Amino acid sequence: MDPIQLFFPKFRIEECLDEIRICLEKGWTGLGFKTVEFEEAWINYTGMPHAHFVNSATGGLHLAVRLLKEKFNWQDGDEIITTPLTFVSTNHVILYEQLKPVFADIDQYLSLDPESILERISPRTRAVIFVGLGGNTGQLKKVVQLCQEHGLKLILDASHMSGTRWVNGGHVGPESDVSVFSYQAVKNLPTADSGMVCFRDKDLDEEVRRWTWMGINKDTYSRTHSKAAYKWSYDVVHEGFKYHGNSIMAAIGLVSLKYLDPDNAYRRQISDWYNEMLADGKGIHTIPVSPDCVSARHLYQVEVDQRDEVMLALNQAKIYPGVHYRENTQYRMYAYAHGTCPRAEAASDRVISMPIHLNLQYQDIQRISTTLKEVVARLASE
Repeated sequence: MDPIQLFFPKFRIEECLDEIRICLEKGWTGLGFKTVEFEEAWINYTGMPHAHFVNSATGGLHLAVRLLKEKFNWQDGDEIITTPLTFVSTNHVILYEQLKPVFADIDQYLSLDPESILERISPRTRAVIFVGLGGNTGQLKKVVQLCQEHGLKLILDASHMSGTRWVNGGHVGPESDVSVFSYQAVKNLPTADSGMVCFRDKDLDEEVRRWTWMGINKDTYSRTHSKAAYKWSYDVVHEGFKYHGNSIMAAIGLVSLKYLDPDNAYRRQISDWYNEMLADGKGIHTIPVSPDCVSARHLYQVEVDQRDEVMLALNQAKIYPGVHYRENTQYRMYAYAHGTCPRAEAASDRVISMPIHLNLQYQDIQRISTTLKEVVARLASE
Protein backbone atom coordinates (compact mmCIF):
# COMPACT_ATOMS: atom_id res chain seq x y z
CA MET A 1 0.00 0.00 0.00
CA ASP A 2 1.17 3.48 -0.80
CA PRO A 3 1.66 5.86 2.14
CA ILE A 4 -1.00 8.52 2.67
CA GLN A 5 0.38 11.85 3.89
CA LEU A 6 -1.50 14.55 5.79
CA PHE A 7 -0.82 17.23 3.17
CA PHE A 8 0.37 17.20 -0.41
CA PRO A 9 0.11 20.57 -2.17
CA LYS A 10 -1.08 20.71 -5.75
CA PHE A 11 0.67 23.12 -8.08
CA ARG A 12 -0.34 23.68 -11.71
CA ILE A 13 3.30 23.47 -12.64
CA GLU A 14 3.29 24.67 -16.24
CA GLU A 15 1.04 27.63 -15.45
CA CYS A 16 3.23 28.56 -12.49
CA LEU A 17 6.34 28.37 -14.64
CA ASP A 18 4.72 30.59 -17.27
CA GLU A 19 3.96 33.24 -14.63
CA ILE A 20 7.45 32.98 -13.15
CA ARG A 21 9.00 33.17 -16.62
CA ILE A 22 7.37 36.57 -17.12
CA CYS A 23 9.13 37.80 -13.96
CA LEU A 24 12.46 36.44 -15.12
CA GLU A 25 12.11 37.88 -18.61
CA LYS A 26 11.28 41.30 -17.22
CA GLY A 27 14.11 41.01 -14.73
CA TRP A 28 11.77 41.78 -11.84
CA THR A 29 11.49 39.10 -9.18
CA GLY A 30 11.18 41.22 -6.04
CA LEU A 31 8.60 43.57 -4.56
CA GLY A 32 6.29 45.14 -7.14
CA PHE A 33 5.00 43.97 -10.53
CA LYS A 34 3.40 40.61 -9.61
CA THR A 35 2.97 41.51 -5.93
CA VAL A 36 0.81 44.47 -6.96
CA GLU A 37 -1.16 42.26 -9.32
CA PHE A 38 -1.72 39.66 -6.61
CA GLU A 39 -2.86 42.28 -4.10
CA GLU A 40 -5.43 43.56 -6.58
CA ALA A 41 -6.60 40.03 -7.36
CA TRP A 42 -6.99 39.24 -3.64
CA ILE A 43 -9.03 42.40 -3.05
CA ASN A 44 -11.30 41.49 -5.98
CA TYR A 45 -11.68 37.92 -4.74
CA THR A 46 -12.34 38.66 -1.05
CA GLY A 47 -13.90 42.11 -1.00
CA MET A 48 -11.24 43.30 1.47
CA PRO A 49 -10.77 47.07 1.41
CA HIS A 50 -6.97 46.70 1.32
CA ALA A 51 -4.36 43.97 0.97
CA HIS A 52 -0.57 43.96 1.27
CA PHE A 53 1.50 40.96 0.19
CA VAL A 54 4.11 39.85 2.76
CA ASN A 55 6.69 37.10 3.08
CA SER A 56 4.68 35.11 5.64
CA ALA A 57 1.51 35.20 7.71
CA THR A 58 3.74 35.46 10.78
CA GLY A 59 5.18 38.71 9.47
CA GLY A 60 1.67 39.95 8.72
CA LEU A 61 0.45 39.09 12.23
CA HIS A 62 3.45 40.80 13.79
CA LEU A 63 2.76 44.00 11.88
CA ALA A 64 -0.96 43.79 12.69
CA VAL A 65 -0.09 43.90 16.40
CA ARG A 66 2.71 46.44 15.93
CA LEU A 67 0.66 48.99 14.02
CA LEU A 68 -2.43 48.70 16.19
CA LYS A 69 -0.26 49.17 19.27
CA GLU A 70 1.35 52.25 17.78
CA LYS A 71 -1.85 53.86 16.48
CA PHE A 72 -3.90 53.33 19.64
CA ASN A 73 -1.07 53.95 22.10
CA TRP A 74 -1.10 50.57 23.78
CA GLN A 75 1.46 50.23 26.55
CA ASP A 76 3.94 47.44 27.25
CA GLY A 77 2.19 44.84 29.36
CA ASP A 78 -1.25 45.49 27.86
CA GLU A 79 -3.17 42.32 27.05
CA ILE A 80 -4.42 40.54 23.96
CA ILE A 81 -6.86 37.68 24.44
CA THR A 82 -5.95 34.72 22.27
CA THR A 83 -6.33 30.98 21.86
CA PRO A 84 -3.89 28.39 23.17
CA LEU A 85 -4.87 25.95 20.39
CA THR A 86 -2.89 27.39 17.50
CA PHE A 87 0.54 27.45 15.90
CA VAL A 88 2.88 29.31 18.22
CA SER A 89 3.48 32.22 15.83
CA THR A 90 -0.03 33.50 16.63
CA ASN A 91 1.06 34.12 20.20
CA HIS A 92 4.73 34.87 19.62
CA VAL A 93 3.80 38.05 17.74
CA ILE A 94 2.11 39.38 20.89
CA LEU A 95 5.36 38.94 22.78
CA TYR A 96 7.34 40.59 19.98
CA GLU A 97 5.61 43.84 20.96
CA GLN A 98 5.98 43.43 24.74
CA LEU A 99 2.29 42.69 25.18
CA LYS A 100 0.81 39.83 27.21
CA PRO A 101 -1.08 36.88 25.73
CA VAL A 102 -4.11 36.07 27.85
CA PHE A 103 -5.46 32.66 26.91
CA ALA A 104 -9.20 32.03 26.62
CA ASP A 105 -10.76 28.60 26.21
CA ILE A 106 -12.26 27.01 23.11
CA ASP A 107 -15.72 25.85 22.05
CA GLN A 108 -17.02 22.83 20.13
CA TYR A 109 -15.46 24.21 16.94
CA LEU A 110 -11.98 24.36 18.57
CA SER A 111 -12.16 28.16 18.20
CA LEU A 112 -12.30 30.86 20.86
CA ASP A 113 -15.40 30.67 23.05
CA PRO A 114 -17.00 34.15 23.39
CA GLU A 115 -18.02 33.42 26.99
CA SER A 116 -14.44 32.59 27.90
CA ILE A 117 -13.24 35.78 26.18
CA LEU A 118 -15.73 37.80 28.22
CA GLU A 119 -14.39 36.28 31.44
CA ARG A 120 -10.83 37.34 30.53
CA ILE A 121 -11.49 40.99 29.67
CA SER A 122 -9.65 43.30 32.05
CA PRO A 123 -8.89 47.05 32.14
CA ARG A 124 -5.69 46.28 30.20
CA THR A 125 -7.30 44.23 27.43
CA ARG A 126 -6.75 45.87 24.04
CA ALA A 127 -7.56 43.25 21.40
CA VAL A 128 -8.62 39.72 20.57
CA ILE A 129 -6.85 37.41 18.12
CA PHE A 130 -9.33 34.94 16.64
CA VAL A 131 -7.92 31.90 14.81
CA GLY A 132 -10.14 30.32 12.16
CA LEU A 133 -8.80 26.83 12.80
CA GLY A 134 -9.03 24.61 9.73
CA GLY A 135 -11.04 27.27 7.88
CA ASN A 136 -13.88 27.21 10.41
CA THR A 137 -15.49 30.49 11.52
CA GLY A 138 -16.72 29.03 14.82
CA GLN A 139 -18.52 31.79 16.75
CA LEU A 140 -16.66 34.60 15.01
CA LYS A 141 -19.82 36.69 14.57
CA LYS A 142 -20.35 36.75 18.34
CA VAL A 143 -16.69 37.65 18.85
CA VAL A 144 -17.05 40.56 16.42
CA GLN A 145 -20.04 41.84 18.40
CA LEU A 146 -18.23 41.36 21.72
CA CYS A 147 -15.22 43.36 20.52
CA GLN A 148 -17.44 46.16 19.30
CA GLU A 149 -19.29 46.31 22.62
CA HIS A 150 -16.07 46.43 24.66
CA GLY A 151 -14.01 48.67 22.39
CA LEU A 152 -11.49 45.95 21.53
CA LYS A 153 -9.63 45.55 18.26
CA LEU A 154 -10.12 42.27 16.40
CA ILE A 155 -7.22 40.57 14.63
CA LEU A 156 -8.30 37.63 12.49
CA ASP A 157 -5.65 34.97 12.05
CA ALA A 158 -7.10 33.65 8.81
CA SER A 159 -4.11 31.48 7.95
CA HIS A 160 -6.44 28.53 7.22
CA MET A 161 -9.29 30.58 5.77
CA SER A 162 -8.43 31.34 2.14
CA GLY A 163 -11.77 30.78 0.43
CA THR A 164 -13.89 30.49 3.59
CA ARG A 165 -17.17 32.31 3.01
CA TRP A 166 -20.18 33.21 5.07
CA VAL A 167 -23.34 31.40 4.05
CA ASN A 168 -24.52 34.68 2.49
CA GLY A 169 -21.61 34.42 0.05
CA GLY A 170 -19.23 37.09 1.41
CA HIS A 171 -15.61 36.13 2.16
CA VAL A 172 -14.52 36.20 5.79
CA GLY A 173 -12.23 39.02 6.85
CA PRO A 174 -13.77 42.44 6.24
CA GLU A 175 -15.56 42.28 9.61
CA SER A 176 -12.22 42.42 11.50
CA ASP A 177 -9.87 45.35 12.03
CA VAL A 178 -7.13 43.38 10.30
CA SER A 179 -7.09 39.92 8.72
CA VAL A 180 -3.98 37.91 7.93
CA PHE A 181 -3.90 35.04 5.41
CA SER A 182 -1.22 32.42 4.82
CA TYR A 183 -0.03 31.05 1.49
CA GLN A 184 2.60 28.76 3.00
CA ALA A 185 3.52 25.63 1.06
CA VAL A 186 0.73 23.30 2.28
CA LYS A 187 -2.07 25.84 2.62
CA ASN A 188 -5.14 25.78 0.39
CA LEU A 189 -3.66 28.59 -1.69
CA PRO A 190 -0.05 27.40 -1.79
CA THR A 191 3.15 29.19 -2.72
CA ALA A 192 6.52 28.37 -1.15
CA ASP A 193 5.83 30.80 1.70
CA SER A 194 4.01 34.13 1.79
CA GLY A 195 0.92 35.84 3.19
CA MET A 196 -1.40 38.82 3.01
CA VAL A 197 -2.17 41.41 5.68
CA CYS A 198 -5.46 43.22 5.15
CA PHE A 199 -6.17 46.31 7.26
CA ARG A 200 -9.61 47.89 7.28
CA ASP A 201 -8.02 51.31 7.85
CA LYS A 202 -6.50 52.95 4.76
CA ASP A 203 -3.87 54.81 6.77
CA LEU A 204 -2.69 51.55 8.37
CA ASP A 205 -2.51 49.91 4.95
CA GLU A 206 -0.23 52.72 3.78
CA GLU A 207 1.77 52.51 7.00
CA VAL A 208 2.30 48.76 6.81
CA ARG A 209 3.92 49.13 3.39
CA ARG A 210 6.67 51.20 4.97
CA TRP A 211 7.08 48.75 7.85
CA THR A 212 7.56 45.82 5.48
CA TRP A 213 10.32 47.70 3.63
CA MET A 214 12.63 48.96 6.38
CA GLY A 215 10.63 52.14 7.01
CA ILE A 216 11.48 53.46 3.54
CA ASN A 217 8.82 55.77 2.13
CA LYS A 218 9.18 54.65 -1.51
CA ASP A 219 9.70 51.03 -2.52
CA THR A 220 12.08 50.12 -5.32
CA TYR A 221 9.34 49.30 -7.80
CA SER A 222 7.64 52.68 -7.30
CA ARG A 223 10.92 54.54 -7.65
CA THR A 224 11.89 52.61 -10.77
CA HIS A 225 8.62 53.52 -12.48
CA SER A 226 8.65 57.12 -11.27
CA LYS A 227 9.12 60.02 -13.70
CA ALA A 228 11.11 61.93 -11.12
CA ALA A 229 14.69 62.88 -11.96
CA TYR A 230 16.09 61.45 -8.74
CA LYS A 231 14.67 57.93 -8.79
CA TRP A 232 17.31 56.77 -6.34
CA SER A 233 16.15 59.23 -3.66
CA TYR A 234 13.99 58.15 -0.74
CA ASP A 235 13.48 58.91 2.94
CA VAL A 236 13.59 56.51 5.89
CA VAL A 237 10.64 57.53 8.04
CA HIS A 238 11.14 55.08 10.93
CA GLU A 239 12.66 51.68 11.65
CA GLY A 240 11.10 48.73 9.85
CA PHE A 241 11.45 45.14 8.79
CA LYS A 242 12.10 43.24 5.59
CA TYR A 243 8.74 41.49 5.52
CA HIS A 244 7.60 42.29 1.98
CA GLY A 245 6.66 39.57 -0.48
CA ASN A 246 8.27 38.98 -3.85
CA SER A 247 7.03 38.57 -7.40
CA ILE A 248 8.01 34.89 -7.70
CA MET A 249 5.74 33.94 -4.79
CA ALA A 250 3.02 36.25 -6.09
CA ALA A 251 3.24 34.62 -9.52
CA ILE A 252 2.61 31.19 -7.98
CA GLY A 253 -0.15 32.68 -5.82
CA LEU A 254 -1.95 34.14 -8.83
CA VAL A 255 -2.15 30.69 -10.39
CA SER A 256 -3.25 29.04 -7.13
CA LEU A 257 -5.97 31.67 -6.69
CA LYS A 258 -7.54 30.70 -10.02
CA TYR A 259 -8.18 27.21 -8.66
CA LEU A 260 -8.96 28.03 -5.02
CA ASP A 261 -12.74 27.67 -5.19
CA PRO A 262 -12.85 24.31 -7.03
CA ASP A 263 -10.00 23.02 -4.87
CA ASN A 264 -11.86 23.98 -1.71
CA ALA A 265 -15.02 22.39 -3.08
CA TYR A 266 -13.12 19.11 -3.44
CA ARG A 267 -11.80 19.43 0.12
CA ARG A 268 -15.41 19.76 1.27
CA GLN A 269 -16.24 16.63 -0.74
CA ILE A 270 -13.46 14.76 1.06
CA SER A 271 -14.84 16.03 4.38
CA ASP A 272 -18.32 14.81 3.44
CA TRP A 273 -16.89 11.36 2.68
CA TYR A 274 -15.20 11.31 6.08
CA ASN A 275 -18.45 12.38 7.78
CA GLU A 276 -20.35 9.60 6.05
CA MET A 277 -17.79 6.88 6.72
CA LEU A 278 -17.07 7.84 10.34
CA ALA A 279 -20.70 8.38 11.35
CA ASP A 280 -20.87 4.87 12.89
CA GLY A 281 -17.38 4.99 14.38
CA LYS A 282 -17.70 4.52 18.14
CA GLY A 283 -15.25 6.61 20.11
CA ILE A 284 -14.62 8.97 17.19
CA HIS A 285 -15.90 12.53 17.55
CA THR A 286 -15.79 14.63 14.38
CA ILE A 287 -15.28 18.37 14.82
CA PRO A 288 -18.30 20.24 13.43
CA VAL A 289 -18.22 23.19 11.05
CA SER A 290 -20.09 26.32 12.07
CA PRO A 291 -23.46 26.62 10.28
CA ASP A 292 -22.50 30.25 9.59
CA CYS A 293 -19.86 29.40 7.01
CA VAL A 294 -18.82 27.47 3.95
CA SER A 295 -15.42 26.37 5.20
CA ALA A 296 -12.22 26.22 3.16
CA ARG A 297 -11.64 22.91 4.96
CA HIS A 298 -7.91 23.25 5.37
CA LEU A 299 -8.23 20.60 8.10
CA TYR A 300 -10.51 17.67 8.84
CA GLN A 301 -10.25 16.94 12.56
CA VAL A 302 -11.50 14.24 14.90
CA GLU A 303 -11.08 13.58 18.60
CA VAL A 304 -10.31 10.13 20.03
CA ASP A 305 -9.15 8.59 23.30
CA GLN A 306 -5.58 7.29 23.43
CA ARG A 307 -4.67 9.67 20.63
CA ASP A 308 -0.95 8.94 20.59
CA GLU A 309 -1.53 5.17 20.39
CA VAL A 310 -4.05 5.74 17.57
CA MET A 311 -1.50 7.85 15.68
CA LEU A 312 1.18 5.17 16.00
CA ALA A 313 -1.20 2.48 14.76
CA LEU A 314 -2.20 4.60 11.76
CA ASN A 315 1.48 5.19 10.97
CA GLN A 316 2.03 1.43 11.01
CA ALA A 317 -0.71 1.24 8.37
CA LYS A 318 1.17 3.85 6.32
CA ILE A 319 -1.34 6.58 7.14
CA TYR A 320 0.26 9.76 8.44
CA PRO A 321 -2.16 12.24 10.06
CA GLY A 322 -1.15 15.28 12.10
CA VAL A 323 -1.99 17.21 15.26
CA HIS A 324 -3.27 20.81 15.13
CA TYR A 325 -2.23 21.87 17.65
CA ARG A 326 -0.43 21.19 20.86
CA GLU A 327 -2.04 23.46 23.44
CA ASN A 328 0.42 26.33 23.82
CA THR A 329 0.48 26.47 27.63
CA GLN A 330 2.18 23.07 27.52
CA TYR A 331 5.23 24.89 26.18
CA ARG A 332 7.67 26.28 28.72
CA MET A 333 7.34 29.89 27.65
CA TYR A 334 3.54 29.93 28.06
CA ALA A 335 3.39 27.66 31.12
CA TYR A 336 2.25 30.57 33.29
CA ALA A 337 -1.27 29.96 31.94
CA HIS A 338 -1.27 26.17 32.24
CA GLY A 339 -4.55 24.87 33.62
CA THR A 340 -6.57 27.95 32.65
CA CYS A 341 -8.14 26.48 29.49
CA PRO A 342 -9.33 22.94 30.32
CA ARG A 343 -11.29 22.38 27.12
CA ALA A 344 -8.29 23.33 25.00
CA GLU A 345 -6.04 21.07 27.05
CA ALA A 346 -8.44 18.15 26.65
CA ALA A 347 -8.72 18.72 22.89
CA SER A 348 -4.94 18.97 22.58
CA ASP A 349 -4.62 15.44 23.96
CA ARG A 350 -7.35 14.02 21.71
CA VAL A 351 -7.34 15.82 18.38
CA ILE A 352 -6.11 14.34 15.10
CA SER A 353 -5.98 16.06 11.72
CA MET A 354 -6.81 13.46 9.09
CA PRO A 355 -5.18 13.46 5.65
CA ILE A 356 -6.90 15.97 3.39
CA HIS A 357 -5.43 17.02 0.06
CA LEU A 358 -6.36 17.11 -3.58
CA ASN A 359 -4.63 13.86 -4.56
CA LEU A 360 -6.88 11.76 -2.31
CA GLN A 361 -9.64 9.69 -3.88
CA TYR A 362 -12.79 8.09 -2.49
CA GLN A 363 -11.02 4.76 -1.94
CA ASP A 364 -8.28 6.52 0.04
CA ILE A 365 -10.85 7.97 2.43
CA GLN A 366 -12.41 4.51 2.73
CA ARG A 367 -9.04 3.03 3.68
CA ILE A 368 -8.28 5.79 6.18
CA SER A 369 -11.74 5.70 7.79
CA THR A 370 -11.89 1.90 8.02
CA THR A 371 -8.43 1.76 9.57
CA LEU A 372 -9.23 4.52 12.05
CA LYS A 373 -12.41 2.80 13.20
CA GLU A 374 -10.64 -0.55 13.56
CA VAL A 375 -7.78 0.98 15.55
CA VAL A 376 -10.05 2.92 17.91
CA ALA A 377 -12.24 -0.14 18.50
CA ARG A 378 -9.25 -2.39 19.16
CA LEU A 379 -7.66 0.03 21.64
CA ALA A 380 -10.96 0.48 23.44
CA SER A 381 -11.29 -3.29 23.93
CA GLU A 382 -7.78 -3.84 25.25
